[in-house]
Amino acid sequence: MEVILESMELWLTYIVEACTILLEMFGVIVLIYTAVKCFIQWIKRAAGLRLELAQGIALSLEFKMGSEVLRTVVVREWSELGILGAVILLRGLLTFLIHWEIKHEEEALKEEKK
Repeated sequence: MEVILESMELWLTYIVEACTILLEMFGVIVLIYTAVKCFIQWIKRAAGLRLELAQGIALSLEFKMGSEVLRTVVVREWSELGILGAVILLRGLLTFLIHWEIKHEEEALKEEKK
């Protein structure tokens, strides 16, 4: 029975690590795609550029935060959990600030259209 539990724990670790890497990769892909797209719009002097960039950054941070939360499943020591908690807290704060910026940018765009 102990061998089965150890095997299951090992498989869980591999699955979590693979999914964590995938989520991190999705976050990076979203950020790069958004940056390139917004750079092209910046060259064309398109409106709403800041809003689109902020939304892309927020989505990217959500993927990254998801990977950090998933990583808590395989944490073994309290020091690791503390570091992970700090990273999650900082990313959460960044996400909150970006969403606040998005809200104000949307309001500014609505006022410009009036």
